[in-house]
Amino acid sequence: MARVELKNINKSFGTTQVVHDVNLAIEHGEFTVFVGPSGCGKSTLLRMIAGLEEVSSGKIEIGDADVTGERAADRGIAMVFQSYALYPHMTVADNMTFGLRVARRPKPEITEKLASAAKILRLEDLLARKPAQLSGGQRQRVAIGRAIVRDPKVFLFDEPLSNLDAELRVQMRVEIGQLHKVLGSTMIYVTHDQVEAMTMADRIVVLRGGRVEQVGKPLELYNDPVNAFVAGFIGSPRMNFLSGVVTDARQIKVAGTEFVAPVASGLVRGQTLQLGIRPEHLAASNGVKIEATVNVIEALGATAYLYTTTDSGEKIVAEWRGALPQIGNRVKLCFEPGAVRLFAEGGERIR
Repeated sequence: MARVELKNINKSFGTTQVVHDVNLAIEHGEFTVFVGPSGCGKSTLLRMIAGLEEVSSGKIEIGDADVTGERAADRGIAMVFQSYALYPHMTVADNMTFGLRVARRPKPEITEKLASAAKILRLEDLLARKPAQLSGGQRQRVAIGRAIVRDPKVFLFDEPLSNLDAELRVQMRVEIGQLHKVLGSTMIYVTHDQVEAMTMADRIVVLRGGRVEQVGKPLELYNDPVNAFVAGFIGSPRMNFLSGVVTDARQIKVAGTEFVAPVASGLVRGQTLQLGIRPEHLAASNGVKIEATVNVIEALGATAYLYTTTDSGEKIVAEWRGALPQIGNRVKLCFEPGAVRLFAEGGERIR
């Protein structure tokens, strides 16, 4: 079994603490993505699992064995980095099998593992080439193949697609997802790109300031965020946040209009709060209406987004269906109250 468990993990560099009391269990065969803004601690956490960073306090278990003090080479993990780190003078085959040859594994075993990995990654016709003769996507597949031949308990990916162009990123997302289904291995993937997280993960771990904000399936985080940070980070375009005030037991006033709040408790007359509304929820045919002026239009073919401003100065991005307005036109944006998520001024969710 390759279950990974982090127990009360802390990490400090000198007097600066960068990871705060992280507790997390990653089940065998699960594809878990660590996501968050730069500096949130996601790569540091991954490197501690890999054994490349020491743990200041806490315990790391892989397959029910305490590996906190073990060397990286003894943990049964394989890591794929943002940099391909291929030897330029070696062929694809030699790059993929270098670790096995250093470990003096039997030649028949090396040949078998190379053939298996090359087939999975569709590299059979490229084994005699050198890295300079490969595309970026092919080089990344070689780096992944180098990890596969080691037959690790856990695969770790540290932003492996950052060096690829947009088209190749999409292609490699699909290929890594398919690889996970074929291998059935435990995989932990770090990215700052929430689109990668949403499309690839079984579960997402959202980090901020070295703390875990929320853990859950992609659509759980999207539909039921625990706070404004998670709500704003997950989703593209990001959720709109509008300032509102409670005018009655269940009435909320926002951008010059009032509506019945979607929650039955937790509201106090005069209370100020944030209303979170996703762009796609502003394309309703009826419901609560907000008037706004169109500033910018992003026409993306099947989908268009309007960047607008209300009379009170609120900035709203709305998905638009139908004939496009002109820049400077006034439009009515409609939403159903049930689509709204309410947050206190400090960002906590009001349910």
